[in-house]
Amino acid sequence: MWAITAGRSQNMPSAEVAPTVYIPNHKFEDFPVSSQIKRNIANKKYVSPTPIQDQVIPAILAGSDIIGVANTGTGKTAAFLVPLIDKVFKDKFQKVLIIAPTRELACQIDGELRDFASGLSIGSALCIGGTNIFRQRNQLLHNPNFVIGTPGRIKDLIRQRCLNLSQFRNVVLDEVDRMVDIGFIDDIKYFISLLPADRQSLFFSATISGKVREIIQTFVKNPITISVKVRDVIENIKQEIVKVSQGEQKVDKLHDLLIQEGFHKVLIFGRTKRGVQRLTNELCERGFRAGVIHGNKSQSQRQKTLEMFKRNQIRILLATDVASRGLDIDDVSHVINYDLPASYDDYIHRIGRTGRANKTGTALTFVV
Repeated sequence: MWAITAGRSQNMPSAEVAPTVYIPNHKFEDFPVSSQIKRNIANKKYVSPTPIQDQVIPAILAGSDIIGVANTGTGKTAAFLVPLIDKVFKDKFQKVLIIAPTRELACQIDGELRDFASGLSIGSALCIGGTNIFRQRNQLLHNPNFVIGTPGRIKDLIRQRCLNLSQFRNVVLDEVDRMVDIGFIDDIKYFISLLPADRQSLFFSATISGKVREIIQTFVKNPITISVKVRDVIENIKQEIVKVSQGEQKVDKLHDLLIQEGFHKVLIFGRTKRGVQRLTNELCERGFRAGVIHGNKSQSQRQKTLEMFKRNQIRILLATDVASRGLDIDDVSHVINYDLPASYDDYIHRIGRTGRANKTGTALTFVV
């Protein structure tokens, strides 16, 4: 059993933590990519490459296979999209397959692709469950350069002979440890068996377990390993415990937190679908602007709620661990573990939703 160690258990806003300063070796304008891509990067207000972008982009542009090991929120999506978009722009016969563990992460990657590829006439298909498969089959008929999807839907499309993996000479496996955790290891091995031997393979994971190594051995050839993961917990996330004493109501304790100054954008994690839905209903009855995502919600409902949270139309988002990976939401001030996560790794991935892009954040964990 893992244990939480933290500072004070009081409900005070966290102090500023000075992030470790990374001095990149490159500027975005230094990379030998299309001038339109550089304009798109500038339009997203990206100033300097993050450590993984600084190291991965040149290696991908050079044609290397990559094993990238990095904490969540380090900018790895742009690290692989920017060079792959440039590769496709310069050779429209290139096709790229990107596999992600969750629908939310796949949608996020698709959105980033559209931003970085704006004005380049590069087509894409988003192939995820919970949405219309016939529309996705129609998108694939248009022979898009990029296909982004989750393992289950990709497998369905292969079986329906709508997707031929032998055409893809550029493949990205993102958040591989998460795909292994939720039972997709056999599917990933199956996909790899269908890919052409001559390909560029890009592999990203926050952790490298024994099962993840099994995939690495068959996926990449003479890879460059790039690790920017210095420690499990990002320095600029302040961790605290919230003790619930005997006789106190847990939801009342949460209420008292949420009305404090500084709790302006809060992500709350619970253990079960029923539990987070019940808690959301309770918070809404108390007058909070809150929404929820979990497995019983349709993909369109989940996406709509996420967009409302990103746009600050609601300031509290509740979720099961479906949201603990890959979501890139700006300026989350607090992550609250209302229910304890199942493992230390789940804890790390939950709290990684705050303190992103060198900003500070606070993670609070309820202990009864």
